[in-house]
Amino acid sequence: MDLLDSGDVFEGIFVSEALRKTTDGGAWVRAMLAAEAALALAGARAGLFPLEDAEAIASVCRSVEADAGLSAEALALKARASGNPVPPLVERLTTAVREATGEEAARYVHRGATSQDVLDTAAMLVTRDAIGLILTDLDRLCAALAALADGHRATLMSGRTLMQHAVPTTFGLKAAGWLSSLVAAGQGLRRAGETLPAQLGGAAGTLASLGEPGIRVLEEFASELGLREAAVPWHTHRHPVAGVGGALSLTCGTVGKIAGDLVLLAQTEVGEVAEAPGGGRGGSSTLPHKRNPILSVTAVSAGRRGRAEAAALLGAMDHEHERAAGAWHAEWGTLTGALRYTGGAVALTREAVSGLEVNVRRMRENLGLTDGLLLAENLTTLAARNLGRLEAHERVGAACRRVLSGGGTLREEVAADSDLAAALGKDGAARALDPERYLGSAGEFVDRALDEYRTYLTERPEESE
Repeated sequence: MDLLDSGDVFEGIFVSEALRKTTDGGAWVRAMLAAEAALALAGARAGLFPLEDAEAIASVCRSVEADAGLSAEALALKARASGNPVPPLVERLTTAVREATGEEAARYVHRGATSQDVLDTAAMLVTRDAIGLILTDLDRLCAALAALADGHRATLMSGRTLMQHAVPTTFGLKAAGWLSSLVAAGQGLRRAGETLPAQLGGAAGTLASLGEPGIRVLEEFASELGLREAAVPWHTHRHPVAGVGGALSLTCGTVGKIAGDLVLLAQTEVGEVAEAPGGGRGGSSTLPHKRNPILSVTAVSAGRRGRAEAAALLGAMDHEHERAAGAWHAEWGTLTGALRYTGGAVALTREAVSGLEVNVRRMRENLGLTDGLLLAENLTTLAARNLGRLEAHERVGAACRRVLSGGGTLREEVAADSDLAAALGKDGAARALDPERYLGSAGEFVDRALDEYRTYLTERPEESE
């Protein structure tokens, strides 16, 4: 298994190949080498040694990746002695620089840094690339949800609370709720990706070995890598990693809710949506009639795994003094898993939503399953104008109980109560039991969610368009 690679035999079900490659052992090695190259260039620009030596180190860092001694597997085997992969990487890199350019440049490899500087910085580089992939899928999911919200703003369906019919709503509003939450998650994830800091503090966070130019080296180091320059070293102040974990967890929870709703709506007894078929997707090994919402099911699973990994990142925040005794080590594979499974959950949900089949007829049919009961609140509100709130609530409640005990429809039971029927007035019950008349501000909420989404689009950097 690759160094820092949390993959297993099941992972391909949930995580795309692109995201796996972006976070696999090779990606971590490349990121560590990028950190070493940037460190050398920063030191030279700060006047610590000749620029040509730094450029020679950087050149080797860019070309040495194919070296068998720097493979993720080889580093993992050697890292058991040091407890992290940076010492064997530095040893092999120094040898490679010496062989390529001579002893002089080799003297400056890893100058002024500690292992955690390199590995933490590499973690930020891997995270930045992974978040970029996740956001691409997240933005596509937002677009698909916006299309559903706009296209189904008038599609009636039953609102459900505690898994029971509540009052009428629209599928457009349901999609708008998904969209609004996802926009918020995307904003948080983007902020996390844009504020990732470089790490450079030396042995105990003072940069003492670099002398007076220490801060200049830090500035150049962060600039070379395109990372934020932290005010102080964050070796044992893990807000950068925990912040990423929080953003990933919120993203997982958001898409998990969407996918979970799709699973419920696709139940045989509900049948209001279905995932697009194709390639044998959703079939059963024993039941040929099944059309399982497998994309949504696997998205729910990936989201739960991603949240668990992200929670472990927050749980590892309490590092001791200036260097942690174990908590830091617990982050590496966990960060990889959190990135992978968050990305998997988002991508699977995007695919499910993008091909979603919406059964408008079934949604309307399901509105009538309770013989008008889901509009009891409207009856109570209208009757209360003449009867008062308490009496109206009791009379409508009694009518509902008669329906549930085998009586007629709610309209028929209301008509059987002369006082209640009189309070509603002529045709009052018919109007009150029309679901299209009891949607409140559903349309306005859809518009607000779409406006929020349009604002989100304007805030995205050009490269993510």
